[in-house]
Amino acid sequence: MIPSKVMNHIDPPNGFKDQLINASIIAGFNFFSALASMGVTQLTTDPLQALLAGIISAGIGFFGSLMVQRGISKYNVTHKKDK
Repeated sequence: MIPSKVMNHIDPPNGFKDQLINASIIAGFNFFSALASMGVTQLTTDPLQALLAGIISAGIGFFGSLMVQRGISKYNVTHKKDK
């Protein structure tokens, strides 16, 4: 599976199960990167607030990924060809 072909719907993931797995991976990455960045920058002292920010970030990543994979929103990956 080549990512640029998946994103341009040339080679989409096989079925809804694969799309859910891909979306979950992206959501997990968003969740933990939001928590890590808030911890490193010390933007919040309230753990509940950091957890809420991570959940919101994960939700956006999960549903955004499904939206692109299901073809609801088009995301084009273009590469310049060498001459």
